[in-house]
Amino acid sequence: MTALIKKYLSRFSRDEKGDVTVEAMIVFPALLVIFAATWVYFDVMRQQTINQKANYTIGDILSRETEIVTEDYIDNARNLVFHLAQAEGDDVDLRISVVQYNVNGGGNNGSYDLVWSKARGDWNALTQGDMGTYTPRLPVMASGDQTIVVETRDWYEPTLHLAGLDAFDISTYSFTRPRFAPQVIFEGINDGSGKQWGNNGWGNGDQDAPGGSLCNNNAENSTDCTTTTTKPTNGKGKKKQS
Repeated sequence: MTALIKKYLSRFSRDEKGDVTVEAMIVFPALLVIFAATWVYFDVMRQQTINQKANYTIGDILSRETEIVTEDYIDNARNLVFHLAQAEGDDVDLRISVVQYNVNGGGNNGSYDLVWSKARGDWNALTQGDMGTYTPRLPVMASGDQTIVVETRDWYEPTLHLAGLDAFDISTYSFTRPRFAPQVIFEGINDGSGKQWGNNGWGNGDQDAPGGSLCNNNAENSTDCTTTTTKPTNGKGKKKQS
């Protein structure tokens, strides 16, 4: 009897039938975990790309704007981000700021000055005090140039919670130079309302020219012009020789 049991055990130990099934049972769960992790990380990268493209779209729209931007414009810009990022609820935050670089006293002694900033969602609008933090992130600009800074933030909830990957904010950032106008004007901020125009002595149709100004300066108070005829000169006060 003992010999028979040893015989069957020996035959069982040498039998290779069903090895593939056993290996599949061991490997298949590991394959499922690897596949799930790959899919989750792919979805994170996909959503990051979508949000960045949505950010670029807002920056591009504003860079082409030649009309005055309003509060409704910013509201609709956020609605567009909702649509492009396929977001739900109030998960998307948007901040749009216009920054100008100014050179003070010549040389390279310049500073980035905030022209205007508007935010929607949980963010606050930027202030001039924030420019010190943003300076390393802004491009090199000529004096007087402006750039449009667009920031978005979207709360991402992964379908599967894997080790090291919990819900987090997808943040995007971009800056774009105005294309068709030197600046992007916001209603009530840099649209010229309330500005006291100084008199530059030449007149430009929006101010009074000083007494004795030339009549061809298009000043509003140049009403006593008289027509005179003079012969052309060569720039040295002498008549040209015929």
